Amino acid sequence: MLIDHAVIHVRSGDGGNGCLSFRREKYVPRGGPDGGDGGDGGDVVLIADPQLTTLLDYHYKQQYRAQRGRHGQGKNRTGASGEDMVLRVPPGTVVRDTDTREFLGELLKPGDRCVVAQGGRGGRGNASFATPTRQAPREHEPGQPGVERRIELELKLIADVGLVGQPNAGKSTLLAAMSAARPKIADYPFTTLEPHLGVVQLSEGRTMVMADIPGIIEGAHEGKGLGLKFLRHIERTRTLAYLIPVDIEDPQAEYELLRRELAEYSGELAAKPHCVVLSKIDLLAPDGVVPEISAPYSFKSFAVSGVTRTGLEQLADALWEAVRREVDSE
Repeated sequence: MLIDHAVIHVRSGDGGNGCLSFRREKYVPRGGPDGGDGGDGGDVVLIADPQLTTLLDYHYKQQYRAQRGRHGQGKNRTGASGEDMVLRVPPGTVVRDTDTREFLGELLKPGDRCVVAQGGRGGRGNASFATPTRQAPREHEPGQPGVERRIELELKLIADVGLVGQPNAGKSTLLAAMSAARPKIADYPFTTLEPHLGVVQLSEGRTMVMADIPGIIEGAHEGKGLGLKFLRHIERTRTLAYLIPVDIEDPQAEYELLRRELAEYSGELAAKPHCVVLSKIDLLAPDGVVPEISAPYSFKSFAVSGVTRTGLEQLADALWEAVRREVDSE
């Protein structure tokens, strides 16, 4: 089950208090101040872990707290700093403050870090306030409190190619034919209820990641169907493939509908390079003609069948070239 959204409550550690102390030692009549500083509180840190693909852990547990810093002690002993609370999330996670909607960061590459709650600073002990003219200060500081906040985690899958189409356009069949992914395939609408990723292996060691999202229907940008919930998963793709089945009544209208829904959701998403894929050509009669679609902004059109594997090699090569162009321009 793909859990791609979670809200959690985090609190960084409080800083330890500074110590008020004077040196007490036999035969040392004027030992002076020796109160140590308090330790810093631990941070709450998010780290991108490539072994994770979902936010499932944060669906079941929502409270996380870092360790507080230890108080300072006499003999100029500084308190130990609190341990950080490290939370691992999948690459592609966007982080926001739930209450203020402040953007806190995004973790795209494995190992990326984002501090979402800074630990409190430890207070200074009285030894830090000693000066040549003030040799016995009784001043010391309390530790600063940690930061408490609710944060929203939103996962946007990272893929090279995103498959876009209405329900039953053949997206899952195409993904299964071109990769080792095994999404559910059936002859009724909305068999895909969550996004799927597949790694497409080409010759000469070339690979690319392809994403299949639930079908987009008219009004998806307003929340109809399942498309709106998962459209964010193709926001990070480098190129798109619009799937138009050849057995529908008006392929041109289908293409324009998909273009319109993506533009209404995000102009940046609609501006991504794309190709047109006429799918299910195995359903055409022997003398059937593949329909033509006017798509002036696409880089190419293809006629394919995931069942008979017709045209898949040419499609994969063209998509890989489009992905490489985008990578080189970044």
